[in-house]
Amino acid sequence: MAVTAQLVKKLRDKTGAGMLDCKKALVETGGDLDQAVDYLREKGIAKAAKKADRIAAEGLCNVLVEGNKAVLYELNSETDFVAKNNEFLTLLDRVGKAILASDATDLVSALKVELDGKPLADVVVDATAKIGEKITLRRVNVVEKTDAMVFGAYSHMGGRIVSLSVIDGGNETIAKDVSMHVAANNPRYLDQSQVNEDVLSHEREVLRNEALNEGKPEKIVDKMVEGRLNKFLKEICLVDQPFVKDADVTVGKYVANAGAKVVSFVRLEVGEGIEKRQEDFASEVKSQMQG
Repeated sequence: MAVTAQLVKKLRDKTGAGMLDCKKALVETGGDLDQAVDYLREKGIAKAAKKADRIAAEGLCNVLVEGNKAVLYELNSETDFVAKNNEFLTLLDRVGKAILASDATDLVSALKVELDGKPLADVVVDATAKIGEKITLRRVNVVEKTDAMVFGAYSHMGGRIVSLSVIDGGNETIAKDVSMHVAANNPRYLDQSQVNEDVLSHEREVLRNEALNEGKPEKIVDKMVEGRLNKFLKEICLVDQPFVKDADVTVGKYVANAGAKVVSFVRLEVGEGIEKRQEDFASEVKSQMQG
């Protein structure tokens, strides 16, 4: 894979390392971004990336709750301007209500749900023609709970980020506090039991190489690695993270103090993982003048 300036910039954004270090890392790893991140970490040039590289597409996410059922979904547009207009906001609301009232469980089944006599897939295409921008229903998460459980729904920045937590026991205030924490801290897992062995092995190997490259004696490296691995796990698991409203307690402890337990959570952020087209208007104008 070619090492482009765009790829070097992306690695720099993820790691905070210098441009030359990033270029060297990409050359050494054949242009593989994830391996380059590991390379920089092992050399002590960059710490673990705290958050995934995101180039946001526009649009909004939403979360709706009715009884023991909730739906979180993402509706994308090409520009932020369109995402703010009433037509888009009305569509966002109606799409969510249609999914919530249906038997849909994921995106594939949601696109078949009927609204105004048409499947949502067609409704979105019609909206694209009417609004003048490509509109896409990209993600749908349907969550159900028992009567003994409680939903906590939270929307941040008008729907740029939405989250939902399910707790067993407690009350809606506790559940919403958990959802606010999820929106702010973006945990990857509920608890350490959900972290698969591949993730642990990969992180253990990176941490070991990092320690060896720091010049630590091999006889103490394994003990250091386990200590750093435990720290890593506490950073990525919801129940082990310091609670955003009171860093003296973990999220798990905060919920337990209310006689409850976190069952699950979902978090959506607009544009996660979407490569947004980079407009180069100067080059475009130049090419038109030359043509």
